[in-house]
Amino acid sequence: MDRRLIEAAQTGNVQDLQNLIKEYALLLRAAPLAGSETPLHIACIGGHTDFVKEVLKLRPEFAEELNQDGFSPLHIASGNGDIQIVKELLQVNCFLCLIKGKERRIPLHYAAIKGRIHVIHELLSACSESVGNVTGRGETILHLALKNNQFEAFEFLVEYLIRSNNWEILNKKDHQGDTILHLAVSRKQYEVINFMLDKNVFHEGRVEVNSLNNRGFTPIDSLLSEGGDREIEDMLKAAGARAAADLQSPQNGALSDNLVVTTQSPSPFQSRRARAQSPSEKLLHYFKFDKLRDSPNEVRNTLLYFKFQVQRDSPSATRNALLVVAALIATVTFQAGVTPPSGVLDKPNQPNPDQNQAAIFGSHATSYLFLFSNSLGLTASLSIIIYLTGGFPFQRELLISIFAMMSTYGFSVSGILKKQRREKEVVGYILLTVAFLLPFLMRWLPTCGKMAWKKCNRRFSKGNLLPVEH
Repeated sequence: MDRRLIEAAQTGNVQDLQNLIKEYALLLRAAPLAGSETPLHIACIGGHTDFVKEVLKLRPEFAEELNQDGFSPLHIASGNGDIQIVKELLQVNCFLCLIKGKERRIPLHYAAIKGRIHVIHELLSACSESVGNVTGRGETILHLALKNNQFEAFEFLVEYLIRSNNWEILNKKDHQGDTILHLAVSRKQYEVINFMLDKNVFHEGRVEVNSLNNRGFTPIDSLLSEGGDREIEDMLKAAGARAAADLQSPQNGALSDNLVVTTQSPSPFQSRRARAQSPSEKLLHYFKFDKLRDSPNEVRNTLLYFKFQVQRDSPSATRNALLVVAALIATVTFQAGVTPPSGVLDKPNQPNPDQNQAAIFGSHATSYLFLFSNSLGLTASLSIIIYLTGGFPFQRELLISIFAMMSTYGFSVSGILKKQRREKEVVGYILLTVAFLLPFLMRWLPTCGKMAWKKCNRRFSKGNLLPVEH
């Protein structure tokens, strides 16, 4: 694309555009051939309405072009919230609303992501069919609004769906099987949940509160897997929400045939009673046994929350937790080695010919087991610290302090071993050496072995190459 044309589009200079076209009439026609981005894309990014109008007069087909990022001019204007440019583009063709870009997203999706309510209204007025379009991940406009915390846009869209009688979109699932209620519950978006379960808004009870996602979770299961929230849990239960295990149990046979239950509004008496509860009554209610809440399935979901989950737990948080645990283990094992319990590695008893050999063996075995296990625990925890702190500042100083700590431990234990008989002292040194080396060998030997194996394979493959005859 001509550099002067790019500058004119960036600055929105209509006069420069007209002068360039006078010089070369086919300038705009040749512009898309130089790349996927047109002057119209550039002008939409800059928000230059007059320049957009001029380009659309000359080349209206530019409105359908996608740039290298998968955006049409309407995608860009919708995301930026430029309502005047959106109106100009829609005058060319209202079906520009249905152009699918990156991840099969249409302009309405970007307006929902950014919370551009005025743009959403304009797009839906021009093409109401776009409201049901989903992304490549199965996300509706409601999913996108919730994921980006655009509650006002979400509320506007829900009210539009109610007016246009498009209730089914409220319960559509994404590629993971999550409805918008699953999403709001897992993110603990209280305002959204309260709005969705409001009987004044959803008077016909169209929200599915027991829909199952791909993991077999209902919304209340999703809540418990994320640690739970008492207030949200009570709201869901009041609307008829149940755990998946309770829906499929023999006691709920009627529900097992239909795992979807619509929202049910609590009676006015129940609502007044819930609002009138004092703090002490709420506390008593929390600790009172609840058959649904305290069922084995919910206990399992609570335990699942504390289990490591790749999708939820960040690497930095996991590393920090491992460092804390490793430091605690190192502290305990170091202290136990320096000052062992009485009866372990004590001074040798005087020879007693009548002493039972089994008792002697048991005492020695216990001492050896303590020495080996404690030393192994210390070394393993220190190796974890070394591995997790790789690349940290003052790495050399940290390694010096860790190996100095190991040396201190070794000297302390050797001082105790010297008080033992010669045979027991030798065995103790062997066990101490093995315990010190084993964790490091377990981590580094496989890596060294793989590297050596690759080198051998490369040499072998080179040795087997046959000379090419000319």
